[in-house]
Amino acid sequence: MSHGVTPASSIESEADLEDLLSQPTPLVIDALARASGDILVLGASGKMGPSLARMARRASDMAGAPRRVIGVARFAAGGGEELESYGIETIACDLLNEDEVMKLPDAANVIFMLGRKFGSTGDEPMTWAMNAWLPTVVCRRYRNSRIVAFSTGNVYGLTSVTAGGSRETDLPQPVGEYAMSCLGRERLFDYFSRSLSIPMAIIRLNYACDLRYGVLVDLAQRIERGQPIDLAMGHFNTIWQGDANAMVLAALSHVATPAWVVNVTGPELLSVRPVCKRLGDLLDKPVQFLGSESPTALLSDASLAIERFGPPPIGAERLIEWVAAWVRRGGRMLDRPTHFESRSGRF
Repeated sequence: MSHGVTPASSIESEADLEDLLSQPTPLVIDALARASGDILVLGASGKMGPSLARMARRASDMAGAPRRVIGVARFAAGGGEELESYGIETIACDLLNEDEVMKLPDAANVIFMLGRKFGSTGDEPMTWAMNAWLPTVVCRRYRNSRIVAFSTGNVYGLTSVTAGGSRETDLPQPVGEYAMSCLGRERLFDYFSRSLSIPMAIIRLNYACDLRYGVLVDLAQRIERGQPIDLAMGHFNTIWQGDANAMVLAALSHVATPAWVVNVTGPELLSVRPVCKRLGDLLDKPVQFLGSESPTALLSDASLAIERFGPPPIGAERLIEWVAAWVRRGGRMLDRPTHFESRSGRF
């Protein structure tokens, strides 16, 4: 089973969107058929958590692999009942409370989706606690599990556009406290992978895109509102969130000690100027630009992920069409701008 060809006009509701975001690919069905044990999703109420947990449930059922899929979060804004309606168990937990974490159920497979980006500037201690201290708590609790942990391409810093994007072997050069704390998260996960022999994968994600948030959504909304587009961060990568979900779950088959690190993003190096012109055509809106493209940008090379997982089924052009149709239709947004244009590392 694959994503198939889904015309933009058919994604007419959030129910359609959620169904597509959680639709398993053959890659993830095969991975979860081979991965034994329950799956615990830490941070199941975030932007990606609900669809990833639902994909894990659907893929497990399709693979004939009976298991519990458990979503853990504070669920302060709700969302638990909807997850439960899809067959996902939920546990409300303050994951910064070590006593509560220690009471969570055992699970052979742990997906760590927790992190703090926006609001970091001015509240740096909380960002470091969430991004760099919490991994210590989780590794102590789940020392007998396989762990797939989210990270970010921000750990690389800006790289030359002509170089094609940062590779996993490149020396991290984080800019700003958010990126530094994310590198701290990686270092602690890797420390515990080595010291406690925990098989792990670290996912350096670079801009997943739902139709309700993402770099393409930010650009489309500005064009729709008649706002100019700043070209200083003139290039970017992005990946359909459903494809990112599938790669993250498939990474359970590639965990290693020391931790295996992989960039997850789309294969295309996208240029803001032509992408915005295409969005403008689809939205029937003129596009205004400010400034010019810088020779560097936050870019990741996804060659290793493509080697292991295959190319994402949803390419950039399809995603651009979906985003434009959603924006033009007035689809609901999450109001979580990526601030991808920030070159200072301040969020």
